[in-house]
Amino acid sequence: MSRNAKIAAGGVAVGIILLFWLPWWAALLIVLGVPAAAYLTLDPAQRRRLRRVSRKKEIGR
Repeated sequence: MSRNAKIAAGGVAVGIILLFWLPWWAALLIVLGVPAAAYLTLDPAQRRRLRRVSRKKEIGR
């Protein structure tokens, strides 16, 4: 199992646990808010690099 697959599986597990523990809107806010906050903490050079790497992974490139 790749590193990204492990992270995705962990995220799904945490999301399911949060749905049972918190109201659905709070769990959704956490699941969407944490990655958004992490992206916003990057400096502009890191954001450009992340976008460039993401574009290279698109189909057909």
